Amino acid sequence: MAKEKKKLPLAAYIFAGLVLGILAGAALMKTPEIAVEYIKPFGTLFLNLVKFIVVPIVLFSIMSGVISMQDMRKVGSIGVKTVCYYMCTTAMAVLIGLVIANLCKGFFHQLATSGLEYEAAEAPSFIETIVNIFPNNALEPMVNANMLQVIVIALFFGFGAIAVGEKGRAFTEFVESASAISMYVMDTIIKLSPIGVFCLITPVVAENGPSVLGDLATVLLVAYAAYILHMVVVYSLTVKAMGGLSPIQFFKGMLPAILFAFSSASSVGTLPLNLECVQKLGAKKDVASFVLPLGATINMDGTAIYQGVCVIFIATCFGVDLTIGQQLTIILTATLASIGTAGVPGAGMIMLAMVLQSVGLPVEGIALVAGIDRIFDMGRTTVNITGDAACTLCVSKMEEKRQAQKKTEA
Repeated sequence: MAKEKKKLPLAAYIFAGLVLGILAGAALMKTPEIAVEYIKPFGTLFLNLVKFIVVPIVLFSIMSGVISMQDMRKVGSIGVKTVCYYMCTTAMAVLIGLVIANLCKGFFHQLATSGLEYEAAEAPSFIETIVNIFPNNALEPMVNANMLQVIVIALFFGFGAIAVGEKGRAFTEFVESASAISMYVMDTIIKLSPIGVFCLITPVVAENGPSVLGDLATVLLVAYAAYILHMVVVYSLTVKAMGGLSPIQFFKGMLPAILFAFSSASSVGTLPLNLECVQKLGAKKDVASFVLPLGATINMDGTAIYQGVCVIFIATCFGVDLTIGQQLTIILTATLASIGTAGVPGAGMIMLAMVLQSVGLPVEGIALVAGIDRIFDMGRTTVNITGDAACTLCVSKMEEKRQAQKKTEA
């Protein structure tokens, strides 16, 4: 019997699309308008398809996950573990960003900053953030893809289905059916990932290639060094210690999602593929359906690293030496801001404005890095989604142990 031809994994095709996109972008650096006008629209089309399926995936997967737990206390237990993990790793991320940036500060130089202008978007207050989490109707959050509000809707309906018991059976069956259909549509769209990645990365390289070779190359390298260090050290340790999984196995299993996140720079857009990867790595579906959408909205480890590196860079450009106290303020502000700016468009820039203001640096300094923010964003998105996956696997393992202990005690 002839051996069946072994199919290449999706990650291999995505990687091929990434490499070809980089080569095509490099070839079009002198005529970036070709990449922008004729290639980028197809990448946007693919990203639109991904974004289109995200709301149904989040809505029905969270409802399905909550209903399948059949216990509101279990949902609360998972929620507390998840938020604690995210807050701790975010604080660690901004600390790593500050340490690496301080070590490399000698490579940064004071620049002529008199002509800099940048108008910061207004960050919502703490009270506004709390109020804005809760929707005033059921449809608007889905139309606007306000993920925090979609999560709240899913939680309320999930809890309601548990509370009414037998009367909610028809609704539960609908949710399970809708979740299965959404997953099938997601799988179909994900198969187009290699083409989407090629079309998304080509214009980025074509437009930004020359600027990467300029004065900002150093700060980009420092940021990416911190991104890699955080992923390799923090996520490897937590996945091994709390998730019982080999770091090599973890990163190998996460490769499709990592490559997609890097090229798309969209945490929410990567959510469907991330969900698929963590389940293959052994995460329980009900836990993954709750933790990942929450992480895609509030977990910003990569963005926190970006804050630490950029604040040191901007301070150096303005000839300012930040004290230890000011840097501790940065850690606290960036950690809290990751929750406070959840779901806000351009959250990275808003967070950076908040952090700069917290230590008295001019917000206009953002103009120094705004031109290559897309390249920063590719790396920080990769860190963000990898952190979501690590948390999912850790929480899933902890819940398994908790359930096993309860059975033993019973």
